Amino acid sequence: MIDKINDLIQKVEAFKSQAVPEIEEFRIRILGKKGELNALLEEFKTVAPEAKRELGQKINQLKTLATEKIATLKKMAEEQSETAAQTIGDMTRPGSAETAGSRHPISLVRKQILSIFERMGYTVADGPEVEDDWHVFSALNFPPEHPARDMQDTFFIEKNPDVLLRTHTSSIQIRTMERQKPPIRVVCPGRVFRNEAISYRAHCIFHQVEGLYVDENVSFADLKQSILYFAKEMFGEQSKIRLRPSYFPFTEPSGEVDVSCNLCGGKGCNVCKGTGWLEIMGCGMVDPNVLEACGIDSKKYSGFAFGMGIERVAMLKYGVKDLRLYFENDVRFLHQFDAVL
Repeated sequence: MIDKINDLIQKVEAFKSQAVPEIEEFRIRILGKKGELNALLEEFKTVAPEAKRELGQKINQLKTLATEKIATLKKMAEEQSETAAQTIGDMTRPGSAETAGSRHPISLVRKQILSIFERMGYTVADGPEVEDDWHVFSALNFPPEHPARDMQDTFFIEKNPDVLLRTHTSSIQIRTMERQKPPIRVVCPGRVFRNEAISYRAHCIFHQVEGLYVDENVSFADLKQSILYFAKEMFGEQSKIRLRPSYFPFTEPSGEVDVSCNLCGGKGCNVCKGTGWLEIMGCGMVDPNVLEACGIDSKKYSGFAFGMGIERVAMLKYGVKDLRLYFENDVRFLHQFDAVL
């Protein structure tokens, strides 16, 4: 009998579990009415009187050990369960409806613009927002003290005239021409900065996409057809464009591109100032001085460039009449684009 008691003591000492059901099952098997301890007590009744003292102490030791071990394991399992419940939460509670996010309208339009030009064979180029004078002005045919520099009110870094926030993504075009020889066909998206008064039509921060195509025998007709294709892909087959003569130091000849206003159907509204047209980009043939500044032979190669504000295109695309809405993070405005991919 002493061997049975010692075997059961070893079994109790070796038992380990973190599951409450398993611990309860072990308790019933050892301490239950039909458990192994009660079986030993029944056998104890038949033991010789001189052996009862030693065996009785062993049985009491077994009972105490089993009771304390089971109580300790149950407490540890319950504490672990409570900790897990606090971490995970109440798994019986009904789930809450989580609303899916959406892309910002600027991101949506940027993606669509790039997609159109990528289908035309353009690749996407990128560059820094903090630039130097060469890439923003000088290489683009803006000589020092040239009055055209006043066309863009610039943010300079720590009053250093050579370090500034880029006023257009044309700086990316310069960097591309410096490191890549023709043929070149790139679109350059990015955020730009100008010190302008904030209104429903203008902001000191806005986003641009500029394009550049340089190769042999590139003509103004190629430029016009590319822009017309873009307008029809972006705004619909019914869209029309018109080009007006303009001036930019880095293109010659230069033009402004208007697209028919689809906010009012050409009837006139406050966005198109009653004209039925909305200016979306500037464009022109790349000035030979710009090509030469980047190490490209202007007698062999020609090219065109264009640039548009993404906010202005988004105004036409989604009927937004106030540029400031793009920057105010008003969820009522942003939720209108939940279903747009």
